[in-house]
Amino acid sequence: MEIRHATDPESVETATAAELRDRYLVTDLFAPGEVCGLYTHEDRMVIAGAMPADQPLAIPAWEAVGTPAHLDRRELGVVNLGDPGDVIVDGSAHKLGTLDGLYVGKGSDIRLSGEGACYLLVSAPADATHPTARFSRDTVEPLALGEDSRASRRDLYRYVWGGGHPSCRLQFGVTVVHDGSVWNTMPPHLHDRRTEIYLYTGLAPGDRVIHLLGRPGATRHLLVADRQAVISPAWSVHAGAGTGPYAFVWAMAGENTDYGDLQTVTLEQL
Repeated sequence: MEIRHATDPESVETATAAELRDRYLVTDLFAPGEVCGLYTHEDRMVIAGAMPADQPLAIPAWEAVGTPAHLDRRELGVVNLGDPGDVIVDGSAHKLGTLDGLYVGKGSDIRLSGEGACYLLVSAPADATHPTARFSRDTVEPLALGEDSRASRRDLYRYVWGGGHPSCRLQFGVTVVHDGSVWNTMPPHLHDRRTEIYLYTGLAPGDRVIHLLGRPGATRHLLVADRQAVISPAWSVHAGAGTGPYAFVWAMAGENTDYGDLQTVTLEQL
């Protein structure tokens, strides 16, 4: 497991492109037959990738988490980026299609299976246990956002958020950008009381998302490829434009689960 410490906003303004990538870009989450993880001290979130291939996988008891099992003091969000597969929670199988999600509560035992499945895992500290819940992109009603004329039309699928299934700190879901649109959020905003992690998916090999980060008025950018993630600290704006079709998984943890607790940043402030 890789460990990254929290960063301050001033350091972004003087960092080289390589330093920005080292601090905020996550590039090596997915390997066949493995669970690869990263622990960030930004709200103590864990992001991991699991590709079961021909045998089920369990989440390791990483030393950074400090418990005998990963979910002893954590809750978990799972989104499948690949072919259909089964997530077994306490002996019960939950089938996830492409971009379907699953919430798993504190204290659960989990196994991930499915040749061709590719799971994104995001966990956060939890002090209570909430029930397991499956979310299908085919049945969850998306929130339509943006406009064709501003190249920002997208569908927001909220799986776990303040107005839906309960959680302690974790929120997550999927946003699908419409063909012909490029922006995933514009104008951008801040989540001053929460860290957010983005995982971009559905990009062709030659395409990238240009992801903005940093404080308003002092932004930098990262070029992000398919199945790569960005850690967005609470002080950073976040917005991105893709060179081709894409979707992204978003996950947040922090002070509260009020989805609307954010601050809009105008283009003038940028």
